[in-house]
Amino acid sequence: MPSNQLPSSFPDDLLTAADTALRTLFAPPRSARPMPRTMQSASDAARPRELSTEEKRLSAALMRVNHVGEVCAQALYTAQALTTPDPALRRHFMRACNEETDHLAWTKQRLDELGSRTSLLNPLWYAGAFGIGLLAGRMGNAISLGFVVETEHQVEAHLDSHLERLPAGDTASRAIVAQMSKDEAGHASEALDAGGEELPGPVKGLMRAAAKVMTTTAHYV
Repeated sequence: MPSNQLPSSFPDDLLTAADTALRTLFAPPRSARPMPRTMQSASDAARPRELSTEEKRLSAALMRVNHVGEVCAQALYTAQALTTPDPALRRHFMRACNEETDHLAWTKQRLDELGSRTSLLNPLWYAGAFGIGLLAGRMGNAISLGFVVETEHQVEAHLDSHLERLPAGDTASRAIVAQMSKDEAGHASEALDAGGEELPGPVKGLMRAAAKVMTTTAHYV
């Protein structure tokens, strides 16, 4: 099959993509794995405690940003699965998408526990990420996988920065972010092993700029 030809299952895949979008944006996410919990530490700074109002506000803002990232991950992987003519790669993207659903559920649950909300702009974030995923997917498997590698590396760095910013006493949020970072590193490694190519520097820069706009906005809205 030519690389620019849509797979014969495209109509079914399109319905699956629409279903994923509706579930991501409007249905309560359900995780296959239990929410991560931090092991007790001998350090007083690492023990869970009642958060102040300001600490709760900061944790909620950071977890809202992380939830937006998972909304975008659902869109990206779904779009890339929709455009690839390779059945094995399509399964790879959908498996990663399903694994990211755990992150979506964990961040939503933590936001509920903090008495906060998800981003009001989630439909916009999803649409934008879906469009980027379609573009990446139409550029061939190696570039599409390379896009996954770079995206996951940037997300991993972003999550690690949140571990530095989250209140020390918010062990619940910290455990979630730590597991998410580990999972994203795994996704990047899998995409690289599957044949992902390194993206040009300017493309990486544009991705970082777009992510900066999203994270800064989602922190508040």
